[in-house]
Amino acid sequence: MALAVRLWRLFLVGRSAARGLRLPAGAAGSRGQRVPWGLAASEVTGNSGTFKRSFLFSALSYLGFETYQVISQAVVVHAAAKVFKIEEILEQADYLYESGETEKLYQLLTQYKESEDAELLWRLARASRDVAQLSGTSEEEKKVLVYEALEYAKRALEKNESSFAAHKWYAICISDVGDYEGIKAKIANAYIIKEHFEKAIELNPKDATSIHLMGIWCYTFAEMPWYQRRIAKVLFATPPSSTYEEWIQTSTAKTCSF
Repeated sequence: MALAVRLWRLFLVGRSAARGLRLPAGAAGSRGQRVPWGLAASEVTGNSGTFKRSFLFSALSYLGFETYQVISQAVVVHAAAKVFKIEEILEQADYLYESGETEKLYQLLTQYKESEDAELLWRLARASRDVAQLSGTSEEEKKVLVYEALEYAKRALEKNESSFAAHKWYAICISDVGDYEGIKAKIANAYIIKEHFEKAIELNPKDATSIHLMGIWCYTFAEMPWYQRRIAKVLFATPPSSTYEEWIQTSTAKTCSF
């Protein structure tokens, strides 16, 4: 409405300006003298088609500029509202997680599973995994949820490689998937798991969960039975390994090596 009013005012100003350009009677001289500006009177008052086209072009340009401003402002407002909404969802999600409302948390976050926000996606990965761990979840549902969790964690990592939580939950979810893919895949995934736990610790050295899980990784390979070591050597030239000393070092916030 405001845009229409501005356009109408522009039209009125244009008409007034056009009328102001008309010369009064006799202004050209009673003896056929020329207009002093080098323009014949007919060029000013008689060529209405030229003026109309000029006015139309000006009006359309003005309308386009006003439309651009309105759209730009709308985009900024929409973006701000979107950020506010994400923050609100994350607050609700964290509250439900701390309250132990696993299923409600999963139901909340799955409404936004198409989101591109890394913070939301890694929380959804965690929620999917937590539902899979519930005693009432069937084996078939558990498998579906485990793979869902991995997909969400992967997307979170793609959206933000600087998120320590995305690295941590990606590593956890890969470990879970290994239970369904056999010993070869599980050993191969061990390299990836270690890499992402180490990255999580690098990004957030104070995250106790990442440090603890890195310690479990080291302990697991330090405790690997001889027959599994033999299988690993057959499958891989340099299979992952660790020692109790490295496990102790990891437990004191240091990472272990192959």
